[in-house]
Amino acid sequence: MTPITRLFDFPYYQQDKYTSIPDALSTKQNGVWIKTSTEEYIAKANAISRAFLRMNVQKDDKIAIISSNNRTEWNIMDIGILQTGAQNVPVYPTISEEDYEYILNHSGAIYCFVSDAEVLRKVNLIKHNVPNLKEVYSFNEIEGCKNWSELLTLGEDQSNQNEVEARKNNVKTEDLATIIYTSGTTGRPKGVMLSHKNIVSNVLDSASRIPFEAGNSRALSFLPICHIFERMILYLYQYYGVAVYFGESIDKVGDNIREVQPNVITAVPRLLEKVYDKIYAKGTELTGIKKKLFFWAIDLGLIYEPYGKNGFWYEFQLKIARKLIFSKWKEGLGGNLDLMVSGSAALQPRLARIFAAAEIPVMEGYGLTETSPVISVNDTRNHGFKIGTVGKVIDNVEVKIAEDGEILCKGPNVMMGYYKDPEKTAEALQDGYFHTGDIGIFDEEGFLKITDRKKEMFKTSGGKYIAPQLIENTMKQSRFIEQIMVIGDGQKMPAAIIQPSFDFIKEWANIHGIDVGKSNEEIIANEKVIARIQEEIDTLNEKFGNWEKIKRFELTPDAWSIEGGQLTPTLKLKRKIVMEKYIELFNKIYN
Repeated sequence: MTPITRLFDFPYYQQDKYTSIPDALSTKQNGVWIKTSTEEYIAKANAISRAFLRMNVQKDDKIAIISSNNRTEWNIMDIGILQTGAQNVPVYPTISEEDYEYILNHSGAIYCFVSDAEVLRKVNLIKHNVPNLKEVYSFNEIEGCKNWSELLTLGEDQSNQNEVEARKNNVKTEDLATIIYTSGTTGRPKGVMLSHKNIVSNVLDSASRIPFEAGNSRALSFLPICHIFERMILYLYQYYGVAVYFGESIDKVGDNIREVQPNVITAVPRLLEKVYDKIYAKGTELTGIKKKLFFWAIDLGLIYEPYGKNGFWYEFQLKIARKLIFSKWKEGLGGNLDLMVSGSAALQPRLARIFAAAEIPVMEGYGLTETSPVISVNDTRNHGFKIGTVGKVIDNVEVKIAEDGEILCKGPNVMMGYYKDPEKTAEALQDGYFHTGDIGIFDEEGFLKITDRKKEMFKTSGGKYIAPQLIENTMKQSRFIEQIMVIGDGQKMPAAIIQPSFDFIKEWANIHGIDVGKSNEEIIANEKVIARIQEEIDTLNEKFGNWEKIKRFELTPDAWSIEGGQLTPTLKLKRKIVMEKYIELFNKIYN
């Protein structure tokens, strides 16, 4: 069996252990799923490596990939690059042209592979300012742009495969594998240097927590592969012989899930919130006994506790709810989905409860790009699942809580440092521990709970500490609130800037015969809408101490988005930018 010490060992391990999986990687093109077997995956990756050697790519050269969707080509390129001893620099497609320019220059990328015409357009706008960039290739056929298939053709001749093998043998597990530029909620992106060992160890040390049926499972992949979370999961899928299907886009996730019928998906909390909201909306359209049963099942789900903690009578009712109601949820999600893995942000406990009740448990985990990424994760087996926590720390990783509550991490998964930035590296890596910037605690059973971001906590003028994320995650339980940012640093009270859930408000207004107008501006000015959101906030405020309660709020007419600048590519709040955009609302609240 191929030992796994470097990232490019994963496909070879898959081939050795599971022979050749016919749909190891599958991408939809022109309405048809194009399947790539393990054997073909390896053959094409080797062709790419041979081509790179003929193009004079040297060890430690940097090659960028910017793809607006996950696809087979990305994975083939990844292995092809890494086998030469060069490094893969994945770039978020949705960032600005200015950030493209910064990353391509800072990394020193000599080649860039893009997915489509829109990404190519953005690269072409700044290409003249990136002197080290020799050529741009595209995955899609685009007139006037070289295509990645030219490398497959160039690498057809296998006469230099022995050179590829020599390069592979020369790659050590401690060598740099990739530079991932963090999306950053403030300032310039930082280049996180991850070695082969960082990511390989994280895959192997997380593997025992994931209940896959090895060699007989199917996954749908749609979270951005340029993020370490999805990328690490793809290596994990290869390790377990999972057939991977790449979703066409976030918009088509629902359709793709029904087509592919996956056993597992990875998701971010915002997506799970939207899935639940759609299911809930359908429930409100039911009538009579069906509607009563639907909401009875929901009420049961909201008090779910794992491992039969609620007792025999609850479990008996849950069995009926699963048969009559929750089974239809599962059907709507392809019929085979029995595991969702969630990361990137805190999951609302009510969602963890309701999906677990529906027999689609969400395994919430925690980590950062700098930790490759997993630090801890829930496991539905062996009493390793606890709602409201991010699970127990994975094998071979050590976590301690500093005196100020910050989570510190040590292990083979911790990054090499920030590329060309020794000062920030020294700041983050102290005494052998990575300082996460997150505040957390261990409960009595050893489960880790994240309470907030250290840098995001603030003090009111009364000297009381406020943990904004905790309040924001609670407030987002309201279906009227799409996004919220808690403010009040140095002010007499906490307040909030809110982007309402415009689609839901329109539905609510229609049901209650309220005319809220057509535009978002009209909706946020409507007194009944404002009063209803106030009602939601008043109810949710009861969960907090008097000093933490949201005393005032203002609504924004625009939907917060990556493109609008309010959110990072991983859907975290860019607090500084939100504050700048809505400074008038801030002044209105506090002046």
